[in-house]
Amino acid sequence: MKKKPPFHQRILLLREKLDRLPFDTLWVLQPENRRYLSGFKATDGQLTESSGSLLISKDSLILVTDSRYTTEAENEAPDFDVITFNKGFNESFPQIVSKLGTRVLGFDENHLTWGVHRELAKKFRKLSPPVRLAPVKNLVEGMRELKDQEEIHSMTAAADLMSEILTIVIKKLRPGKTEKEIAWEIEGLAREGGADGLAFPSIVASGPNSALPHAVPTDRRIRAKEPITFDVGVKIDGYSCDMTRTVFLGSATPKFKKIYKTVREAQLAALKQIRPGVKSTVPDSTARRIIRNAGFGDYFGHSLGHGVGLATHEGPRLGPEKPVELKQGMVVTDEPGIYIPGLGGVRLEEMVLIEKDGPRILTRDNHFYDF
Repeated sequence: MKKKPPFHQRILLLREKLDRLPFDTLWVLQPENRRYLSGFKATDGQLTESSGSLLISKDSLILVTDSRYTTEAENEAPDFDVITFNKGFNESFPQIVSKLGTRVLGFDENHLTWGVHRELAKKFRKLSPPVRLAPVKNLVEGMRELKDQEEIHSMTAAADLMSEILTIVIKKLRPGKTEKEIAWEIEGLAREGGADGLAFPSIVASGPNSALPHAVPTDRRIRAKEPITFDVGVKIDGYSCDMTRTVFLGSATPKFKKIYKTVREAQLAALKQIRPGVKSTVPDSTARRIIRNAGFGDYFGHSLGHGVGLATHEGPRLGPEKPVELKQGMVVTDEPGIYIPGLGGVRLEEMVLIEKDGPRILTRDNHFYDF
């Protein structure tokens, strides 16, 4: 028997929330939120570009798009009535909203530009009755934090594939290869392995470049005894994985052995704190304390981790501020790092599913050193 898609249940849960919120229709623009609620897979290349959006009220499910995406929308989001713009967005959209009987339209506050908001607000005021725009923060994103079994299956498959790819790439490392060449190899293996694509542009950073947490691969050639950091991920069925390893060709220098040992100790200590009921600030503070006590406190500037799902970076955030309770079903990263400008850095990252009894590592436990 074919498993029923999860979108119907997600809409039911969302509508329960709408009853308690100060708007009667939700306008969903963010591509990941759109896919999560409808199954519509189209992506937007940039913030000012949209392949479509959802209008969800107590009685209506509408997907509005233009003629480029009509067929895909109808095939991928069968629970939604698809409306194709006949005129431009600014002319058609207010009329669609008005026909729904909307009085207050909630919108993703992090995904609507000021220019579009300003133009729509003018047109909404002229409707009869007028429509008011109301910002919404983290409504659907909060739902996405808890993964169901289908989502976990996709993320596990992505993590398995990425682990296999990284094993192949690391085994083939030789002095003289450029960071760009290695990054291209990762992308090729991802495509050959059946991934939707990369979850994000691969980071391959060697030597001093490894001190840049979000380094871009360059023409620099890798060398023996220096750190080489891989921060990589692929997508399967729309879901991401995210993992980081730092490796050395030959033996590491004594300084980098100390740095690596500190990062690994911090990662493992934080992992023990990633469990249901724990505040998200606790794993971060645990890792940060170990790094600080080793004398590297000034060189760990980012948060310990973040949620992963349809987006590579989503809630919850494991950082020093804004504590939230960790819950069963969340998938987060555990990625402390130490970065010495001009010298290099070490980051180690696991992607972890929070289960009832604690964390389960989804990325394979490979390429770690016991210095």
